[in-house]
Amino acid sequence: MLAVRAHANSLELQLDTIPVPAPGPHDVLIKVASAGIAPGIFNPFLRKFMSLPTTLGHEVSGTVVSVGGDVLTAAVGDRVRVHANLSCLNCKYCLSDREQMCAQAAILGFRGFGDKVPLYETYHDGGLAEYVKVPHWLVDKLPDNVSFDVGAKVHDVANAMRTLKCANLEPGSTIIITAPTGGMGTATLKLAQFFPISRIILVGRSSERMSAVANLTHVPTEIVALEELGDDWPRTKALVKVLRHLSPEGVDAILDYMPSGADIWQAMWALAHGGTIVHMGGNPSLFPIPVVVIMTNCWRIVGTRGCTRSDTNKILEWLGDGRLQLDELITHKFELKDTLVAVSKLQARSLPIWMGVIHP
Repeated sequence: MLAVRAHANSLELQLDTIPVPAPGPHDVLIKVASAGIAPGIFNPFLRKFMSLPTTLGHEVSGTVVSVGGDVLTAAVGDRVRVHANLSCLNCKYCLSDREQMCAQAAILGFRGFGDKVPLYETYHDGGLAEYVKVPHWLVDKLPDNVSFDVGAKVHDVANAMRTLKCANLEPGSTIIITAPTGGMGTATLKLAQFFPISRIILVGRSSERMSAVANLTHVPTEIVALEELGDDWPRTKALVKVLRHLSPEGVDAILDYMPSGADIWQAMWALAHGGTIVHMGGNPSLFPIPVVVIMTNCWRIVGTRGCTRSDTNKILEWLGDGRLQLDELITHKFELKDTLVAVSKLQARSLPIWMGVIHP
């Protein structure tokens, strides 16, 4: 079968031909119908956290074609998505709906987070391939009305759900979303209706792209485009001036999906007393805010990665009963043989990709 692979001592991804994996007694073999692409998994810096060589891709949906002898929860022909979180299942985190914090936490098709990730060593290969093998407990059946493309991106949407939960929003909240035109930002806009949000401020580079995504929600939404603040906006503090003008009493939360750059954290100065910033952008920049400022303003800074099973279950429930519709978020579809081209376009931001998927 064809698979998108990362190799040791190489920064380049390869499209390789490898054997179809054979399921063990507790495994399910899935013929991949759709696999999501997300910028983070293609970052060469993260290769040191991967078991190499490996097949990438943690956002996966498809049809079950084979099951192990001990599998009772899935059957051949089932339409499913993969819940990519690997964890021990027995620690205090796993038993309290926080499995992404497990000491053995890893993400199938992506990377390990702990020093010992035994399940990842077995199930590191992901879904940017024609087939993927996963343990049966990581398989969720898709509602009949949910497409494979949306099923593949449930993980992304559930990540957005996790950031919204972490913000601890109260009725009438005003929030800022940074980097709002990608998968996480657009998913957050679709989920806003389920949270006590009365106003949204989008902060990003392009006014044109943000104007397009602003229509994804019925919550009143305003736009602050960095391209319109002048080249010296980091020095002049133009961003915080605009935000304070829009919300003189301060915003209640910032959902920060920005993957790089410290200048965007200028937005924190627009937080109200007791406000919260939730970061899930993977930004390696040093945090520029003095701790004493955080103390005196009673700000909460929350870092979170990934989602939990309760998040994905709720998304599947809302999709199944029609309260949530996500098909319009799938803006770009590519064939497996064109994955490397798709990745380059995603990283270069040369296409207005909200969510992109690969079809093997």
